[in-house]
Amino acid sequence: MAPNKVIILTGASRGIGQAVAQYLLSPPRSHNVVVLARSKAPLEALQKQYPEQVQVVAGDLAGDFSLADKAVQVALDTWGRVDALIVNHGVLDPVRRIADADIDAWRRAYDVNVFGAVAFAKAALPALRESQGRIVFTSSGAANSGYVGWGAYGSSKAAINHLAKTLANEEPSVTSVALRPGVVDTEMQTDIRGVHTQYMDAKEAEKFSKLKNEGGLLKPEQPGTVIANLALKAPKELSGQFVNWSDEELKEFQA
Repeated sequence: MAPNKVIILTGASRGIGQAVAQYLLSPPRSHNVVVLARSKAPLEALQKQYPEQVQVVAGDLAGDFSLADKAVQVALDTWGRVDALIVNHGVLDPVRRIADADIDAWRRAYDVNVFGAVAFAKAALPALRESQGRIVFTSSGAANSGYVGWGAYGSSKAAINHLAKTLANEEPSVTSVALRPGVVDTEMQTDIRGVHTQYMDAKEAEKFSKLKNEGGLLKPEQPGTVIANLALKAPKELSGQFVNWSDEELKEFQA
C-alpha cells in the first residue's frame, strides 16, 4: 500500500474546501492534511475528528502571507514532507462595476486571491520539488467570462490560470493545474443571490437564482472529489492546464 500523502489545503473551513478535506481524510484514503482558513472552529472540528491526520493553521491571507511558510513548516515538522498543495481560498468581493471601483477593495481581493496563492506556491515549492508533487488551484469559469461587477474576481482567477501555466514551465518536476469547479451550492452562491444582485446584470443574476431554484447547483463533493484526486495523482500532461471538473479527460478523478 502506498504511504499516506501530506497535503496543504487552504480555504478548508467550508464549501468545496471542507469537502476536499473530508475526502482526503476519510478511509480508505486517510491522508495527512494541514488545513487553513480564517475561521478556526471548523478546522478544529476536523482536527478533533481526525486527530492524527490534521494540523491547523488559522489566519487571514489578506494581511498575513507568512501563513504560507508556517503551513509548510507545520507539515514538515509533523510528517517530514509535502506532497501536494491545494490553493482553494478566495473571495468574490468587491462586486462593483469598474466605473464604481474601489481600488483598495480590489487590492484586498488580489491579496487573497492572487498574492496569497503566489505566497503558498513559493513556500511549498522546495518541498514539492523533492516529492515531485502537485499544486491544484481552484479557479473559476469567471476567469473566461466578463460578468458585470465581477472584474476583481474574474481577473484574479485569470491570473491564477496564468500562474498555473507559468509554474508548469518554471517547475517541471511539479505538476500544476487550475480547475473550474462549476457553479456550486456554497455560501458564495448565497451571497450572489442575496447580496450582490443589485450590482450585477439582471439576466446574469437571474441565471444564478434559476440554478438554485431548479436544483442545478453542484454539491461541493462533486468538484471537491476531483480536486482531491488531482492533488493525489494528476498526471504530468495536465500541468499548466485550466480544466473543467466535469471534463471527460478527468473521468477517473470524479469518483
